[in-house]
Order: sequence, then C-alpha cells, then structure tokens
Amino acid sequence: MKRLFIVALSIGFLFAAPNSSTYDEALAKRLGADERGMKNYVLCILKTGPKDAEITGDQRKEIFNGHFANIRRLGDEGKLLVAGPFGKNDKSYRGLFIFNVATIEEAEKLVELDPSVKAGVFVAELTPWYGSAAMMIVPETHRKIEKH
Repeated sequence: MKRLFIVALSIGFLFAAPNSSTYDEALAKRLGADERGMKNYVLCILKTGPKDAEITGDQRKEIFNGHFANIRRLGDEGKLLVAGPFGKNDKSYRGLFIFNVATIEEAEKLVELDPSVKAGVFVAELTPWYGSAAMMIVPETHRKIEKH
C-alpha cells in the first residue's frame, strides 16, 4: 500500500498544475493555447501514391520542386508547422505534415495544392490532432537553427 501511495504521489507531481510564476499568459494567448497549453491541429501522413513508380526523370524533379515550394509557402503563411520525410518503413509512409488548422476540411484544401499529391506520387491521410500550442513556435525556432 505504501508503494502505491508513493507511485500515485509521484504521478501527481508529473501532472500537477504548472507553477504560476512560469505561466506566460501573453505567450499562451499568442500561440492560441487553451487552459492546458494545447490546441487543435491536423496531422497528415503522406503515403506512397498509385502513380509513384510511373513518374521519373525531369517530370519527377519538377513535381518535387513544386512539393518543396508548396511546403515553404504554407510554412510562410503559418499553415504548416512541421514537415519532414520518414525513413524506410514497411507502412508506405513517406512524409509528415502538421497543419495549423482545426479541421480535416481545411487541411484537405491545403494538401490538394501539393503537386506531389496532385500527381499521385503521394496520397494524404489526415486526422485531427490535439497537441501542445508550443508547436506554433517550431517554425521560428527552425529558421534560427537551419543553415542555408
């Protein structure tokens, strides 16, 4: 019983309310955080599409140039917070996007603009995701650590 109490007490400390001296109300508001410091996003997993193997050479290069330009544009607009490829895997997962939108419908409109999705190189799987509002500052932090 004593161990159970200690474990419960330890877990309680992990999930205890944050120290009020560390809470930054202005930052929370700027990031769109709720009372838990969280907000809604849409997670997108790009999977190998039906035309992936058919598209090669200059056509493929042009499609991927458009794909990366689209990523930059959506990032600059604040609609895309995170993007990156997956390593080799057996799930046909190719890449990940975290969209700063609250609904699947909004994310569908954004992902449909991607030349790689339009061409069938990728297909997008979208799902709502509730995560830390701190994700909102990933792009500005990334710009500070990326060498060009």
